[in-house]
Amino acid sequence: MKIGVNVLNFGPGTDPGALRSWAQMVEGLGFDLLMVSDHIAITPDVAEQYPAPFYEPFTTLSWLAGITTRVQLGTTVLIVPYRHPLLTARMAANLDQLSGGRLVLGVGVGWARQEFAALGIPYEQRGRLTDDHLRDIRAAWADTASYGSGKGDGSQRIPVWVGGNSDAGLRRAVRFGDAWHPLRRTVPWLREAAVRLKVLADEQHVPVPALAPRIALRLTDAPVSGPQRLAGEGTIDQIMDDLDQLRLLGAESVILDPYDGDPRETCHPQAGWQALATVAAHLSPPGSTAREQS
Repeated sequence: MKIGVNVLNFGPGTDPGALRSWAQMVEGLGFDLLMVSDHIAITPDVAEQYPAPFYEPFTTLSWLAGITTRVQLGTTVLIVPYRHPLLTARMAANLDQLSGGRLVLGVGVGWARQEFAALGIPYEQRGRLTDDHLRDIRAAWADTASYGSGKGDGSQRIPVWVGGNSDAGLRRAVRFGDAWHPLRRTVPWLREAAVRLKVLADEQHVPVPALAPRIALRLTDAPVSGPQRLAGEGTIDQIMDDLDQLRLLGAESVILDPYDGDPRETCHPQAGWQALATVAAHLSPPGSTAREQS
């Protein structure tokens, strides 16, 4: 099971130096993936949670590709309706090539009404637009002569992780995803949802998408109890047990998200780095890396 990190590409403490430090830390600790999020117009509804500066994900990942060598690079998640599908297909294919095949394209429908309005995209049609765009992106990738993606036989090699915690998100993952990428839920919820995902895939007579959740990373001294405890929240023993439970569920990748909701955290990333270092140390025996152990 691969273990990745959601890197904060927004907020008052984020700048090129901070992004470089995050990338070096993630790769240096042996994690497998480095992922960033997506917004284009930082409208008031976006800024309340993810304030400027907000570094555009394709641009950011292209830069980070040049200062890393091994770690996979991805989006958690790219808001599909915001860009023309042929532009998304082109940028993704080029980034994948330039990084040596390291791109993971996590996608979602979006939620910020004001941002949709600023971009002139109908919010109410975001689900249909996402489905249509994903079809077009895959079709563009199949044209390997133009887009340089795939293996020469029309197959697509950039992994697509489809986000969305709703039943619509599950259905979209079955239709278009190599993996389903739910965000910040409890282990029991993920266990039940994995059953629903298999049922939907069986109904469509297609393979079940892999499970690749993004979970919280909030390390505490005392155990966290109660039914609302998120996966990845609590003592290091609780967090490691959550990772074991997700491995047993068949998760192929898990993304750790150290962001706890306060943008001021971006000015003081050391707590997140320490939590990641603690997890890495428990994943790996002395002399190895988190990647080798997982």
